[in-house]
Amino acid sequence: MSDTLNLRAGELVQVRSKKEILLTLDSSGRLDGMPFMPQMFDYCGKEFRVLKRAHKTCDTVFPIRGRRVAGAVHLEMRCDGQAYGGCQAGCLIFWKEAWLKRTGPEEGKNTEEKQEAGMAGCTEERVWASTRTETKVIDGVGEDRKCRYTCQATTLPYFTSELSPWDLRQYIEDYISGNVGFRKMVAGTLYVNYNRLINAGVGLGPILRWLYDKWQRIAGGLPYPSRCGEIQPGQKTPVAELNLQPGEWVRVKPYSAILATLDTSNKNRGLRFDAEMVPYCGRTLRVLKRVNRIVNEQTGEIQEFKNPCIILDGAVCQARYSECRLFCPRAIYSYWREIWLERVENKNYEIGKPEAHRILG
Repeated sequence: MSDTLNLRAGELVQVRSKKEILLTLDSSGRLDGMPFMPQMFDYCGKEFRVLKRAHKTCDTVFPIRGRRVAGAVHLEMRCDGQAYGGCQAGCLIFWKEAWLKRTGPEEGKNTEEKQEAGMAGCTEERVWASTRTETKVIDGVGEDRKCRYTCQATTLPYFTSELSPWDLRQYIEDYISGNVGFRKMVAGTLYVNYNRLINAGVGLGPILRWLYDKWQRIAGGLPYPSRCGEIQPGQKTPVAELNLQPGEWVRVKPYSAILATLDTSNKNRGLRFDAEMVPYCGRTLRVLKRVNRIVNEQTGEIQEFKNPCIILDGAVCQARYSECRLFCPRAIYSYWREIWLERVENKNYEIGKPEAHRILG
């Protein structure tokens, strides 16, 4: 079992030494099923702010759902993908509280007890070895080797437990941990319940969406974020190539313009435009990177993109519209098609911030 510090967002912590962390790991480099990833060694002994308490998260391996996480936080850092075939997803890293300590005097009792008990722990070499497995693949041409990577994202269902969206304790923890402010919590709760009414199948959906949009215009908020694209099945979705590069500034097109590029399943060439991306419509943001390859979380294999996607600095999932993962702190980067963006020549902008979270979203 790991230490529990009950850390709050904004607290200052220090990552324990490599020796201390290795003593917490089993022979496969995990603690309570959570992998300690090799790049995390670079942060040993350094101080960081807690970004969010990671008491819950979203499972993207199996059908999307909320999951409970024990004794973990997110710090202000993301995975660089170097140990995972150059994956460019840039996921937030999970840190077990046993791998951290509050700054200031600290006795390290847990580590001392393990040393006295003669626990062998793990080695850095085993941590590296646990990141990948290779299997032989024989086809009609010959023999090849297939590499599968193991990281926190691919193993997430196995170090988490079931969490019902109806479990109110998670929302209390969202608030007391500092993850979610009172205003945002009220807005998210109102939106989820109003959206249930819209989709209740009582024939009032169009009227309720119209009322939602009208109120949001008055309140200065966002339009209803869960509309369907306009391109009918069987028709091709449009393409645009801007060749955007890291550091360039772009403006996200209006939501109505983006809907015109999506099919009825809200996809453009297979990439889904999610409701969580709507808050960034009309915002000016900087290109963080072009994404060509990621680790497929379901298979562990490297997935090459036929059409590169764009990640924008600061444009992450805020989990404000998703009933099954409301207020999830994982902050996954959104992937953008270039047709949803337009280049901005004037670079004298700050990174765009989401619009105010008004009443119903």
